[in-house]
Amino acid sequence: MFDYIKGKLTKITAKYIVVEAGGLGYIINVANPYSFTDLVNQDVQIYLHQVVREDAQLLFGFHTEDEKAVFLNLISVSGIGPTTALAIVAVDDNEGLVNAIDNSDIKYLMKFPKIGKKTAQQMVLDLAGKFVDLPAENGKALKQAAAGNAQLDEAMEALLALGYKATELKKIKAFFEGTNESAEQYIKSALKMLMK
Repeated sequence: MFDYIKGKLTKITAKYIVVEAGGLGYIINVANPYSFTDLVNQDVQIYLHQVVREDAQLLFGFHTEDEKAVFLNLISVSGIGPTTALAIVAVDDNEGLVNAIDNSDIKYLMKFPKIGKKTAQQMVLDLAGKFVDLPAENGKALKQAAAGNAQLDEAMEALLALGYKATELKKIKAFFEGTNESAEQYIKSALKMLMK
């Protein structure tokens, strides 16, 4: 198992980033690839979790150990796989997630993609009281970048990859038309809207 990787961030796509270390390029699935935009061609340290399946070996990456801890708690719940856990981590609202779990707010939890009533109830059962040491926010620096509709398109592509429906995203895309944000900021804002 891996704890973290140190290397150069060489590529960003809607679903993953690539970090080069020791002459190898590692594909790392992350919650919001565009939150790494300012780090392209720079040395990074990404916290990792490896998932080994019959047909694949996958790496999931995180900015902080706290973000990784949330992910690990989520995948410990029956019915939540790594992709669904990443979609939950992408919302970047630890406080809202913890409150929903501790207060048995099933309705809030069901707003996440692929989380039905049964899985939401299981989350409450398995995770209530387990997030005591978690900070309210991950504290990632938000850096605005000059952007355009290409940034909005990239953000929508990333949200589709997280499991959100095209019909939901169409309304959100229309809402943001004419604005000028980074793909990362569009994703964060869209996720907040989707959770309301």
